[in-house]
Amino acid sequence: MTFFRDLTAQWGERYRRMSIQMVLSLSFTAVAAVGILLMGISLIWRFSSASEQLVAENSQRVLAQANLNLDSYLRRMMRIADTVYYQVLKDTDLAQEGIAGPLSLLHEENRDDLVSLAVFDSRGALVSAAPLSAMKTSAAPARSDWFQSAVQSMENLHFSTPHVQDIFDDPDSPYRWVVSLSHHVELTRDGVTEGGVLLVDMSFSGIEQVCRGVTLGEGGYLYLIDGDGELIYHPRQQLIYAGLLEENNRAAAGYRDGSHRERFQGQARQVTVKTVGYTGWKLVGVAPAASWLTASPQLFLFGLSLLFFAIFLMAFLNFRISARIADPIRRLEQSIKELESGREDVEIEEGGCYEVQHLSRSVRSMVSTMRHLMDDIIHQESQKRRSELEVLQSQINPHFLYNTLDSVIWMTESGQQDEAIQMVTSLARFFRISLSKGKSIIPLTDELDHAKHYMNIQQIRFKNRFTSRIQTGADTEGLYTLKLIVQPILENAIYHGMANAEDDGLIQVSAYREGDALIVDVADNGLGMRPEVAASLLDEDRPEVRTSGSGIGVRNVHQRIRLTFGAGYGLTILSEPDEGTLVRIRLPALTREEAARCQEGEVL
Repeated sequence: MTFFRDLTAQWGERYRRMSIQMVLSLSFTAVAAVGILLMGISLIWRFSSASEQLVAENSQRVLAQANLNLDSYLRRMMRIADTVYYQVLKDTDLAQEGIAGPLSLLHEENRDDLVSLAVFDSRGALVSAAPLSAMKTSAAPARSDWFQSAVQSMENLHFSTPHVQDIFDDPDSPYRWVVSLSHHVELTRDGVTEGGVLLVDMSFSGIEQVCRGVTLGEGGYLYLIDGDGELIYHPRQQLIYAGLLEENNRAAAGYRDGSHRERFQGQARQVTVKTVGYTGWKLVGVAPAASWLTASPQLFLFGLSLLFFAIFLMAFLNFRISARIADPIRRLEQSIKELESGREDVEIEEGGCYEVQHLSRSVRSMVSTMRHLMDDIIHQESQKRRSELEVLQSQINPHFLYNTLDSVIWMTESGQQDEAIQMVTSLARFFRISLSKGKSIIPLTDELDHAKHYMNIQQIRFKNRFTSRIQTGADTEGLYTLKLIVQPILENAIYHGMANAEDDGLIQVSAYREGDALIVDVADNGLGMRPEVAASLLDEDRPEVRTSGSGIGVRNVHQRIRLTFGAGYGLTILSEPDEGTLVRIRLPALTREEAARCQEGEVL
């Protein structure tokens, strides 16, 4: 007795020290839990068994109907196989006439259910097929499971699990899912009988349609397995194959026909099994235990009465107890929602009991601190972004300038004054556009002029071993771009694509608009490279290789574009050996006003 008195006194003291919010929470929870628990126990005790029986009977009826539909579908396929064997192959000497015509006719009559018909000899060589006849180079019929099953058990028809049709090239649907029916047949050549295999590829969509329309109440579903428990159809088959979901199909393969109770992944459920004739397949219907509670109208009415009783109880207690704290909490909640929606001029009201007032002050302080932190973060991110762009943009190697000046000196000493003047003029304009008064966003025409002067210099240096063309679409007029993005691509095309060119090299720059994007293509007819090498050029983890020229590099351009405009923009490199290279630059189509905002650091 002393122990209980001490325990009661201890809990009484804790109750007196509790906040009103805690008192309210515990009172509501206790009253609701006791009422719902008592009525829930009574409900389960009265209706659980009856509901479970109703669910089992309904599942068995549904599975019986699905079995009839599936059996009818499989019988059609078996009749087709028998027709091919007994009415075509039995009466045909393959040395004298072909069977392609009858196979095509059968396929045409059953094209909604059939993908293909094929006959193979005992070595797996194709005898005839319709409508698909071109075998894939990787096809190995003799090693396929359906072929081995037909050879090892000659008397029976064999049904495979669903798989992608991998024997014939199918231009209309290269990844069509099929179920293969295979059967050992006898082939006649010049009067001599030999063994063979008939393959009937059925469209998996036929089986899928039979099973998909089946419903087993709320949360219930049906799936189809073979005799070993392998899934043939499941409404969530893709999630199971991806490892995101599990099914108890292996255990279901060992169940006898009828209804069974099981617990899978901590949930009780009812499993109904029906074996499909001729195939050994099993239809499995799953009904979660939760569905038993909704199977009876009486249970629904009883639960509705319980809900109204609980609502009445909670409303009464709320009226008596929570009047003092409910309204201030609602106002505080509304203020927080307005803050979440993005409003900045929200006033946090302090009212109600002590706990609500303290919470309001804490929220107000938190909002103020968050605003200061957000301002600091935005400022720091803006400074960081500008610094990264300045670092990337400043990586111009002076080698290009040195080599150009050396070429000017050599031309002057050789008496080639006109060429030297032209090179110096282009060099001056090249660097004037490069400076761009400190701006990083410049008109597209200036960027292409910059590329033009660069190509003029390089063509003089390389003695016109290649030609260049720059084309712009009419819809690009007035657009702006990030500066110094075309010249590094041209440099890469010259030093790598035109390395072995002999007067027939061509580098072409094309600018055009594609929706809200500006596209600049730089294409050359040089040596090209393997696609995997081209794909690796933009990989940030790939070691950077320094080459002749400015040194900005393709990856540098890609990083600058993404830093400025986001991950949706940048470079794409397409190349094949001996077929040249195409570098596609994707940018937003910036007007003058948008370019000005972007120059100031705004996000478009």
